Amino acid sequence: MSLLALQRDMRDWLMREDGHAADRIGTTAGPGLAVYQNNYRAQLVACLESSFPRTRAWIGEEIFIHAAVDHIDRVPPSSWTLDAYARDFPATLARLHAADPEIAEIAGIELALEELFVAADSPAVGLEGLGGVDWDRAVLTFAPSIDLLHLNSNSFAIWSALVDRKQPPAPQHLNRPDVALLWRQGEQCRIRTVDDAELQALLNLRCGTTFGALCRDVALLLGEEAAMALVGRWLGSWLSDHMVIAIDDREQSACRS
Repeated sequence: MSLLALQRDMRDWLMREDGHAADRIGTTAGPGLAVYQNNYRAQLVACLESSFPRTRAWIGEEIFIHAAVDHIDRVPPSSWTLDAYARDFPATLARLHAADPEIAEIAGIELALEELFVAADSPAVGLEGLGGVDWDRAVLTFAPSIDLLHLNSNSFAIWSALVDRKQPPAPQHLNRPDVALLWRQGEQCRIRTVDDAELQALLNLRCGTTFGALCRDVALLLGEEAAMALVGRWLGSWLSDHMVIAIDDREQSACRS
C-alpha cells in the first residue's frame, strides 16, 4: 500500500468510520484506530466548545454535544488550521434548530467576534490634525474588519446577558431585525446595536458618500441643528472607537462596503 493510499484510508476511517478502510490498514489495527478516532472527535468537539461558550451555556451541554457530533459527521475539517473549523457551526445549528433562530444567531455573534480578533490590523485615524480636514468633501474609510450582523431574534440581548452572567431574557422574534455593529478597538473586540439612521449613514459612507453630503441628507430629515448634533455624535463615536482608518478630502464614488 502506498503512503497516499494509507493516508486516504486513515482519513476515511477518522471521518466516516469506514470499515473497508480499516481492513486495508490492517486487521490488528482496530484498537489503535479507535483511539485515533476518539482523539480526532474529542479535539473537534473541544474546538467547538472553546469557540461557542455562550451558545453552549444557552442550549445546555447535552444539546450542544449532540449538535457538535452532527456537525463533525457532516462537516470534516477543510483547513490547515483547526481555528477555521468553527466557521460552519452556526449553519449546522440553524439547520438543527430552525424553530429557535436565536441559537444560530448567538453562535454567529461568537463566530464574528472570534474572527474579528484575528483580523489584520488597521491603524486608526488619530484626533490630531483633524482641524485641517475639509469636512464638506471628506470621504471616510472604515476598517475593513468592521462587520454588520442582522439579527431576527433578541439574540444580542441574550448573548449580552450570558456575557454579564445575568439571567437572559426569553427568546423572542423581532418584527424589525436588530443590526449589530462589530469592530476592534486596539486588542478589544467591540459590539453594539445600531439604529436605522446610523446604519444607513455607515452604509452610505462606506460607499463613498462625502461627509458633507451625509450632513445635508440628515439635515433634510431633522433640520440643520439637530442633524449637526447627531452626525457630530456619530463621528465622535466612530473616531474614538478607532473605526476610521483614513479621511480623504478628495471626492470618491467607488463603493467600499
